[in-house]
Order: sequence, then structure tokens, then C-alpha cells
Amino acid sequence: MKTILITGSNGLIGSESVKFFLNKGFNVVGIDNDMRSYFFGKKSSTKSVLDDLIKLKNYTHYDVDIRNFNDMSNIFKSLKDNIKCVIHTAAQPSHDWAAKEPLTDFTINANGTLNLLELTRLYCKDASFIYTSTNKVYGDNPNNLPLIETDLRYEIDSSHIFYKNGIDETMSIDNTKHSLFGVSKLSADILVQEYGKYFNMNTVCFRGGCLTGPQHKGTELHGFLSYIIKSAIDGTPYTVFGYKGKQVRDNIHSYDLVNAFWYYYNNPKQGVVYNIGGSRKNAISILETIKHLDIDYGLKLNYTISDKNREGDHIWYISDVSKFISDYPEWDYRYSLNETIKDIYNFNKK
Repeated sequence: MKTILITGSNGLIGSESVKFFLNKGFNVVGIDNDMRSYFFGKKSSTKSVLDDLIKLKNYTHYDVDIRNFNDMSNIFKSLKDNIKCVIHTAAQPSHDWAAKEPLTDFTINANGTLNLLELTRLYCKDASFIYTSTNKVYGDNPNNLPLIETDLRYEIDSSHIFYKNGIDETMSIDNTKHSLFGVSKLSADILVQEYGKYFNMNTVCFRGGCLTGPQHKGTELHGFLSYIIKSAIDGTPYTVFGYKGKQVRDNIHSYDLVNAFWYYYNNPKQGVVYNIGGSRKNAISILETIKHLDIDYGLKLNYTISDKNREGDHIWYISDVSKFISDYPEWDYRYSLNETIKDIYNFNKK
């Protein structure tokens, strides 16, 4: 039976990938040691997700740290050529948290990725290697774009090349403040590209915008849309960090991202990079989100706006997904922004 190995299998994208590929008839092996509870506290633990996953047929779970090469090697050896795809979603995901423990951040995001790439090369070189990168690899270069302030959001000047569809893969990754998280993820990103180009492996970096969905364990330091909806439902005070709450993000539902993985798996390329996110039609500012929750759901968020923004944070970021659609024209979004918000709301309102 064909096997998919998924790291970060308890997380948002990992768990969506588990269910997606089980439904496609694969044997799925998940790797996750619930480091999220270490990063963000017990309330952010993914144990409840694991409790559901281990009930599924053809799913096997390993509570292993991707930084441990020997433990990971034993798993790869036991599976060998049965592995047809490695989906690597495990990460330290917060640029704020990374500054607390730079060594932990870098060893998970960069060294852990190197371990997985090397083990894929040694034991299942023909497998596709799918890496969830981030728009933070561009650092704060997006903040140098000509931005215009409106009542509820920042917007890019309509004469700019990035105005119509958003930011594409040509944006520079150099000479910018990335945050330590951005550096560790960029290091991994380049490694993934290099293994593809140097060792002729099928590797891809998906540089995500805001990845979200009902299973997202959003916290103050990570997961904007999920956390703001949960805060509005629970009455938890919410702090907006800088930019007057007018910062803009494009949001992609976890299903739509994993469906993109599926298209890549069926027609892989070597060492490619794709910006992936909700695109312009699924972009929203924090103030617009607050207004939407009030008008459509009767939720009044208890929020304050801090003058201080997060280091290296983007003011405006919308992903241009044109390159991916050009290579995989049959892929499209299943979830609109409103449907994604509704999905998160219904899940958390239980």
C-alpha cells in the first residue's frame, strides 16, 4: 500500500493532510510530538486532534521529534520505498516566539527539515517532498511597497505591478529583516530547493499566506483569523499589534492548500517554489474582520490597538497564486473567505 509520511500531523495542515490522503486510499504515517503545547501552552495542545486521528483506519502515529535523526531514520528504514510522498508541516510557527528561544526555533525549522530531506534522499529518493514554507521568507520587504491608508485597511497603490494579483515569487528575500522565525524557515526553504535542483529530487516549497481552518489552534502569537474568531466568541480581550488594525492578510482554508499538495504530488517538479494563499479575493484586514464578525455574527470583540507592531510583521500581504495555477490549472478554491470564517465560527461555537 502506498504510504504518505506527514510531519506535524496533529496540526492544522498536517491533520487535514492525514484525512485527505486517507480518503485517497493511502497508508498514512504521522509524526508529531505536540511541541505546540510547549510553544503556546496547554490550551494549544493538539492531543485532542491526535485522539481523533488514531481512530482512523490505515493511520499510524509516531511521537517523535524531527530533530532526532536516529529516531527518524528508524521510521524511514522501516518504510523505505513504500513512501511515495513526504509532507513536511512540522515547525515552530511563530516569529514572536522564535526570539525567546532562537536555538529551539532554528533546530526545529532548519535542522529538522535537513534531517527529513536527507532521509528522503537516502531511503525514498523518488518520493515527492512537500514543504510548507511561509511568506515570512520575504522578510519585511512587502512593507517597502507603496501603500495607501484607507478607513479600514492598507492597500497597495493601484499602479504597482503587485496590485492586481498580489505578491509573486519574484519578490526579493535579501537585505531585509525577517525575524528569527523567517530566517529559520528561509534556511529550510532554500534547502528544499537545493535538494531538488542538486540531487534531482521532486521538492516543492509552498510559501503560505495565512493558513487557517476550523481545526486551527490559534493563539495570540500565531493564527490570526482563528484566534480573533475564538476571542470574539469567548469574550477574550484581543490585542491588535500596530498598524492601526489595518494590516491585511489573505486567508486560505486548510483543505484548499492540501488539495494543492495533491495536484503537485500527481505531477511533481524539482526544486520549485509557489506562493500560495487566499489571493486577493480572500484577503481581509483586522478591522474588516472585527466589523464582519459584528455585522454577520453579532459578535462584539473586546479589543485594544497597541501602537507597537510585531518585529518584521507585514502591513499588507496578498499572495499571487498565478504561478501555481499556471502549472496546475485544474486546481481552484473550494472555500471563499466567508465560508472559511463560517467554518471556523461553527467549529468553535460548539
